[in-house]
Amino acid sequence: MTTLPRIEAFTDELISIRHDLHAHPEIGFEERRTSGIVADYLRKLDIEVHTGLGGTGVIGIVDGRRGPGRTVGLRADMDALPMDEETELPFASTFPGRFHGCGHDGHTTMLLGATRYLAETRDFGGRVVLIFQPAEEGLGGARAMIAEKLFERFPCDEVYALHNAPHLDHGQVRVMTGKAMAGAEFFDIVIRGRGSHGAQPNHARDPIVVATQLSQAMQSIVSRNTNPLDAAVVSITQLHSGSAYNVIPQSATLSGTIRTFDEGVATMIHRRIRELAAGLANAYGVEIEVDIRNIFSVLENHPEQTEALAAAARDIVGDANVADLGRPAMGSEDFADMLKVVPGSYCWVGHAGDIPVHNPAFVLDDGILPIGASLLARIAERRLNELAGVSDRG
Repeated sequence: MTTLPRIEAFTDELISIRHDLHAHPEIGFEERRTSGIVADYLRKLDIEVHTGLGGTGVIGIVDGRRGPGRTVGLRADMDALPMDEETELPFASTFPGRFHGCGHDGHTTMLLGATRYLAETRDFGGRVVLIFQPAEEGLGGARAMIAEKLFERFPCDEVYALHNAPHLDHGQVRVMTGKAMAGAEFFDIVIRGRGSHGAQPNHARDPIVVATQLSQAMQSIVSRNTNPLDAAVVSITQLHSGSAYNVIPQSATLSGTIRTFDEGVATMIHRRIRELAAGLANAYGVEIEVDIRNIFSVLENHPEQTEALAAAARDIVGDANVADLGRPAMGSEDFADMLKVVPGSYCWVGHAGDIPVHNPAFVLDDGILPIGASLLARIAERRLNELAGVSDRG
């Protein structure tokens, strides 16, 4: 493994930054402290800095010393999850209900490390745009930045990002061309019935009975309405109703997520949910309101940029550690929206640990920081010199 020596030399600084960010997590569109730390770090590198894009997003710009050329964007997400931490780390979250349980503190730190390297060496032709994005965790941070003209104000020819992967061995990198992560919708279904005393159910139109029926019926959509060759998930993750032992409530709410790789499949699932809800509303004499919201696009990596990312990864972790992901992931990622505007690619970098992300005991291995920073720096440096037609590294 050949992480860039210059980055290896300031790994202790990266660890310190990551631990500080981890102890002070901020959820989507509230990353004011985090974005302030990022902006201050970039200013100390004497590069151009822009703040406030998409609410709390930060942009940095590094121009190479080999003259004008193309532009590559590098993106990292900054937000934490609204959940409690159970790691007992000495630098654990100091705020109940906020936790960097997906490793975005590490992603931000890696991009800071890559930025320092690129600002100090500038061994490329063209420009690198550093994109520190808010609100990746289902709140639409990428879409907010794009809506505020991210790529019109800071045009990029290509854009790249990565994610930590505790399910891979330390230093392994996985890439994938084409559809690599699912698109996603979130849904809320409100069932409005008629409440009553728990001892007099005959006076009620029980929304809990309807909610359980609808929950069961929705599980048949993938198994009975979706082509077996089309991957799809319908998961009900919340059911809320009632407040007392002896009261049949007025309403119940089902919430959850839909994951697909095809718009036609997603449309069919939406239709079937609404049809099932309408049928049960009629059968039980209740009202059912269905709200389905698209949150993530399907993440589709572009072939040329994926091969370029794999080549850069081989420079950093060696040929044996770089491979194809093999099959798409049902998880979702809002970098997908950037890839719909600008060609690019997204990869996964393995690290020590076997607890999955979004688990209260998840721990990001600090050993991944110089690897990720080196990979981000290397793809920008390597790709810009390729596009400029100049020899790489001198």
